[in-house]
Amino acid sequence: MSLKPKSVNFDEIWPQLRATATAVVTLGKVERDAWNTSFSDVYTLCVAHPEPFADKLYAETKDFLERHVSTMLSERVMPLSKENESSNPLCQPDLLQRYYEAWAEYSQGVEYLHFLYSYLNQQHIKKQKLSDAEVVYGTISTQHREQMEIGELGLDIWRLCMIEGLSTELVRHILQGIAADRENDKSIDTKRIKIIHGVIHSFVQVQNYKKTGSLKLYQDLFENYLLKTSGEYYAGVSSKLLQSCTVSKYMEEVIKILEDENQRAYRFLHTSSYPKMRKQCEEKFINDRLDFLYSECKEMVTQEKRKDLRNMYIVLKPIPDNLKDLLIQYFLDHIKNEGLETISTLKGDNIHIQFVENMLKVHHKFQELIADVFENDSLFLSALDKACASVINRRVNDKTPCRSAEYVAKYCDTLLKKSKTSESEIDQKLTNNITIFKYIEDKDVYQKFYSRLLAKRLIHEQSQSMDAEEAMINRLKQACGYEFTNKLHRMFTDISLSADLNNKFSNFLKDDNVKLGINLSIKVLQAGAWPLGPSQVVIPFVVPQEFEQAIRLFETFYHNSFSGRKLTWLYHMCHGELKLTFLKKSYIVTMQTYQMAILLLYETVDSYTCKEIQTTLELNTETFQKHMQSLIDSKLLIASSEVLDDETKVSLNFDYSNKRTKFKITSALQKETPQEIEHTISAVDEDRKLYLQAAIVRIMKSRKVLKHNTLIQEILAQSKVSFTPNISMIKKCIESLIDKQYIERTPNSGDEYSYVA
Repeated sequence: MSLKPKSVNFDEIWPQLRATATAVVTLGKVERDAWNTSFSDVYTLCVAHPEPFADKLYAETKDFLERHVSTMLSERVMPLSKENESSNPLCQPDLLQRYYEAWAEYSQGVEYLHFLYSYLNQQHIKKQKLSDAEVVYGTISTQHREQMEIGELGLDIWRLCMIEGLSTELVRHILQGIAADRENDKSIDTKRIKIIHGVIHSFVQVQNYKKTGSLKLYQDLFENYLLKTSGEYYAGVSSKLLQSCTVSKYMEEVIKILEDENQRAYRFLHTSSYPKMRKQCEEKFINDRLDFLYSECKEMVTQEKRKDLRNMYIVLKPIPDNLKDLLIQYFLDHIKNEGLETISTLKGDNIHIQFVENMLKVHHKFQELIADVFENDSLFLSALDKACASVINRRVNDKTPCRSAEYVAKYCDTLLKKSKTSESEIDQKLTNNITIFKYIEDKDVYQKFYSRLLAKRLIHEQSQSMDAEEAMINRLKQACGYEFTNKLHRMFTDISLSADLNNKFSNFLKDDNVKLGINLSIKVLQAGAWPLGPSQVVIPFVVPQEFEQAIRLFETFYHNSFSGRKLTWLYHMCHGELKLTFLKKSYIVTMQTYQMAILLLYETVDSYTCKEIQTTLELNTETFQKHMQSLIDSKLLIASSEVLDDETKVSLNFDYSNKRTKFKITSALQKETPQEIEHTISAVDEDRKLYLQAAIVRIMKSRKVLKHNTLIQEILAQSKVSFTPNISMIKKCIESLIDKQYIERTPNSGDEYSYVA
């Protein structure tokens, strides 16, 4: 075949080309030679010399397709009169079937025809098409009419000649078919579903070639009517269900209907209609019936009817969040009520254990319920967090501090002290404990109590495991940052350095060949790292002569090793083991230094008056009374009267007997007193004032000038990690800094501050 343009007779070539086109569009048999010849004929006509026949070929092909579709309509799709078609129910489905068969044949045939006309499409029609810029900016005359490619032309002719004339009947029959499917009509079998699906999708496929608006025909012709009739159907079904169903049964029916309608949409409709149908269904069954649905919502939540709540969640989930607020609020209030109920009856010495474990039970219960019923929805998890935070941070009144931080710190202390509990169990409980800790607003209060209790465990060597201690501190660091645990790490460092220091002291004694006569272990603690509180105040005390040499030698050793450091002996925090040999059998008793000093006085004398003991040791009355009473309570000493006054005689109890040969009498003295708790809380207030003042200075230094409300907001944002300060405290701190001339009020402005450089 020659590609050179030549002179041809259109009227000779077109009949042959039309015959091939007829066979192609009707899916008839086309011989290879005839196909190749027709392919060449299209090319020859498009490049004919002296004048191409491309436009004439296009016009003839268009006329051919219009006549072909008109013939299909009259002879295949509508062989009966419309009156017979409408009046005879048995004939109604046949219209859809005939249309579907005709469309299936034609759409495939046009696709082949499009390929046959490739040269015309590529070289003639596409070159005449407007560019996107020309369409947008209108550089071409509005009278310009583009030619469609042959495939597009064929589809558009089908729309004009077939669909527009039949649209009303087609849509009516489709809607009847969908309605029959809703009624579980057995005539809607797999074959019928395929036909209805094909007819519906023909409305989309016939305009698939369009870059924009390809769904307009589908929407205008069919979808709008479908949504309207479906909405009417849903409203009717909903009204019937309301008359016969409880809320529980109604939700079950709605969920089933929603699922059925979803499946129906997948079977029949274009994907763009899925969300619209779903929304229409939700609107009629849910949004319009919210009052009915919520009428038993509170009861379902309070009685924790899981099946009903799961259905309620499924039903309400798709609607906007603000419509679910009532369910979430009921759920939040229920958790809050249960939490308050479970901690309102706490009493006894182990109130801290009850508090944490009861709150953990509540948290775990509702966390599991949210996973099971609400699919771990973030809105319900947030409600759980809000409810737990509200319960844990609840104050009985404004004057009474919240004790949750104290309880959680003491719970950790109980776990970390030496006990028979396994390390794995302790680790699991400490991990769970962090769950409650994260809800505490006053984390600085927790830090203060925790550090004091940790100090006692380390000093008195009561820790179950140093690994467990460090693991807990790492958990706190992950939750609150390094600054929160900085001092705790320094406390561990001191204990580690003290062990090394004791080894060096032992070597020092060996080198000087000195024997102390006692086993001495000393802990050197940094004053700034250890929260020893009022105990840092030195209590007057005459050290027993048995300890004097050891203390003097250690001071010499320490000052030789470190210059410029001062040692302050905290005897009230010391303890030791004393061997009692004056009884029928020997006992080894662990006690505090003051108790030990009192008993050591009895080495040569069997009885003393209280005044003699107190004068000899130079102890203040409170300290003396506390420690003497503990020795009398343990029955190692016997007092001549119940009230310990100056003349009361205290003697050794030579009849003392104990099943255990090794025991301690320090535990009662190590218990936290109400005064210590009160001091800890007041110390927190002082720390908060310093923290707020530092925060204000930092903010003002960087911003220079700030309005009062803006400063308050920035302070709240910075302090929320550790605590939530009240506004009155912030105002007092601002006034204090103004007095100290760190900041000043801006002249001519009552609510603005400026930094004083």
